[in-house]
Amino acid sequence: MYLITVLGNLLIILAVTSDSHLHMPMYLFLSNLSLVDIGFTSTTIPKMLVNIQTQNKAITYTGCITQMYFVSLFGGWDIFLLTVMAYDRYAAICHPLQYMVIMNSQFCGLLLLLSWIIIVSLFYGTGLGVYLSSASIHSSQSSAVTSVMYTVVTPMLNPFIYSLRNRDIKRALKRVLGMASTKRTIVLGLKM
Repeated sequence: MYLITVLGNLLIILAVTSDSHLHMPMYLFLSNLSLVDIGFTSTTIPKMLVNIQTQNKAITYTGCITQMYFVSLFGGWDIFLLTVMAYDRYAAICHPLQYMVIMNSQFCGLLLLLSWIIIVSLFYGTGLGVYLSSASIHSSQSSAVTSVMYTVVTPMLNPFIYSLRNRDIKRALKRVLGMASTKRTIVLGLKM
C-alpha cells in the first residue's frame, strides 16, 4: 500500500509538472496534495513497517517528537489544501466567468503561503495541547485501525479520487508514460 501511495502521487506530480496544459490552480493544488501525501505517509509508514518486522514498538523520544512534528505538519497542510481545493471548485462552478480573475497566480501563492503559516500554528498548538492534556485510556486495537486508515488508506486513495478519474490527468500520464517507454526503447536500441 505504501508503494502504491508513493507511486500514484509521484505520477500525479510528474503529470502536472510535465504538461503545460495542467499549469492551472486546480492542478497546482492537486500536485501539492500529492507531495503532502507522500510526506505524510513517509513520516509514519517506514517506522511502522520496521516495527512490524522487528516486533519492537519502541521509539526514542527524539524520534517520537520528530514524527509528531511531521505528522502535524503534513496533516495540517493536507487539511488546508483540501479546503483550498474546495474553494477552487466553488469558484469554478459558481463563478465560471470570473474564475481566472479570482484564482490568479498571486492569490494561489497567497493561499499556499497561508497554508504554511497555519501549519506552523497548528503544530505548536497541537504540541501545547499534547503537553497540557492528561493521558487517556484508549483501546490499542481501535487506535491502530484508526491510525492505519488515516495514515495509509486515505493517502493511497487520494490519487484515484482526485485525479485518475480526471481526463486531463489521464491524457498527461499517457503522454509522460509514452515518452518514458519511447526513451527506454531508444536506449535499449530496440527502436524500429
